[in-house]
Amino acid sequence: MKKSIFILGGALLCLSMTTTSCSRKITRIATDTTVDISGRWNDTDSRLAAEELSEEILTGNWITDFVQKSGKKPVLIVGLVRNKSHEHIESETFIKDIEKALIQRQKARVVQGGKMREEMRAERSDQQDNSSISTIKKFGLETGADYMLQGNINSIVDAHKKQKVVYYQIDLELTHLQTNEKVWIGDKKIKKLVKN
Repeated sequence: MKKSIFILGGALLCLSMTTTSCSRKITRIATDTTVDISGRWNDTDSRLAAEELSEEILTGNWITDFVQKSGKKPVLIVGLVRNKSHEHIESETFIKDIEKALIQRQKARVVQGGKMREEMRAERSDQQDNSSISTIKKFGLETGADYMLQGNINSIVDAHKKQKVVYYQIDLELTHLQTNEKVWIGDKKIKKLVKN
């Protein structure tokens, strides 16, 4: 008898779990729609910060000076943007948002960096043995960057009872690769009030 009640109770529990999970509704929305559910860093923060900072980078005096001296667009490489915040932030998404914004404005050229650059070099190496002579891509012809963009994402959380303020600060620096001179420094601040 106890075994039958236990099995019946388990079946009812499974049935109630199935019913509740079926009540979830998912709606597709535009990727540029602002949705902030948790108060944590999200895709909107990444996109908006990247767009604003890219705009600042490309309107700085350094770019005018470079174009006047060289007569060409500067070449940038986006280095590491370190996550020093209290939560997991996929900084690669933010880096890609920055690169995209820089390329779209067409005031500077962007070259590949990091692991993707290494993958391209491995392909070029493979071509030396496996491609026809007329299609081999040669070593030593990469476009060298004039400047490197690097930075950090930091955060501060202030919480009391059912409220908290989450503050993010993204700091970026653009450095001339030949001279190590910092030619631009910018930041973007984001502050969110979360009430539970």
